Amino acid sequence: MRPIILASASPRRQELLKNLGLEFKIEASEVDETLDETMSAAQQVEELAERKASVVAAQNTRGLVIGADTLVVLGGKPLGKPADREEAIQMLGSLQGRSHEVFTGLAVIDAATGRSIVTHQATAVRFKPLSLEQIQRYVATGEPYDKAGAYAVQGKASVFIDSIRGCYFNVVGLPVAKLADALRTFGVEIV
Repeated sequence: MRPIILASASPRRQELLKNLGLEFKIEASEVDETLDETMSAAQQVEELAERKASVVAAQNTRGLVIGADTLVVLGGKPLGKPADREEAIQMLGSLQGRSHEVFTGLAVIDAATGRSIVTHQATAVRFKPLSLEQIQRYVATGEPYDKAGAYAVQGKASVFIDSIRGCYFNVVGLPVAKLADALRTFGVEIV
């Protein structure tokens, strides 16, 4: 069997792959994340997932390389990872009481052949109304700082989620059903 390589240092993505029973190694990639701002959110996450996987695939002679990138979008505006406490509070304040979309791009590249599958998933998430005090307490936990949109759906922010329409795992950072479909195309069956 070809090795599976995760082109990400994300502990959340690693945990999801472990939960699927996959054996894999981690080779995080650093890529330029500058994009044409006229690209749609779907195009952006697909482009970045492919860039990440391509860098790692180029460094290997064999294996299936998985790249992913997640973006939170509110009212057409992308929300990345907050730079500081104030930005985290502002982001969470803008999300509370509203719905937003989470896009995750997924790329799987066969390092030996260069064959690739690039796709994305979108999931709608609705936050409950929150008080400023709730937001400040959450930010004080430190959880929001390395998360797109300043929250972790699988963490303490789970208590803020009113509803999810679509793939939950996509919001965590890896659309596992789409990943399983992509891996199946390369001859890897999860179940």
